[in-house]
Amino acid sequence: MDIPLGANVECSDGPVGTLTNIILNPATETVTHLVVKEHGFVGSERLVSEDFVKETTQDTIFLSISKEEFQSLEDFVQTEFLPSDIPAFMTDGYLAWPMQEWVPPILQHEAVPPGEFSVRKGAKVCALDGHVGRVDEFLVEKENGHITHLILREGHLWDKKDVSIPVDQIDRYEDKCVYLKMDKKSVEELPDIHIDRGKK
Repeated sequence: MDIPLGANVECSDGPVGTLTNIILNPATETVTHLVVKEHGFVGSERLVSEDFVKETTQDTIFLSISKEEFQSLEDFVQTEFLPSDIPAFMTDGYLAWPMQEWVPPILQHEAVPPGEFSVRKGAKVCALDGHVGRVDEFLVEKENGHITHLILREGHLWDKKDVSIPVDQIDRYEDKCVYLKMDKKSVEELPDIHIDRGKK
């Protein structure tokens, strides 16, 4: 099963959004959740269990749940209002002019389960000796959600190629970068694979 980051996502009763992130469990090398941004101007991102993935194509992920069920899923970006003793409205005592309305401090964070991490399309990929490319997509076994390969987009504007990195060559994910156990030369020697991107 191919999980193309940036793919369209459809519920059982029609299109719902776009895949923005996947949540990985590094200990089990599995995809646990997908992050789907709803269609619309201010569409929120929802955390979708991998169990709800019915099938995937090169440009679409089909879910087994309805749009109504999708709406009830947890928001990926959680917002917390921090408590404060500052009054909601203040005036400048010297001039008696009203200041802008006070807004309580807000903390936003991604709802990533403990011990797991989130990867976006385009995340940096670093070999032992430096940057080698960007995450394009992941290949996953349909039966168990086990990641088999990372598809890396390598190169520059005029000389790009896609290479398939076995998951056992991923060392860690840290500071928004996927670190490999390979050096640049080893990555460059990997064969170019053909990815049919359709209209993307």
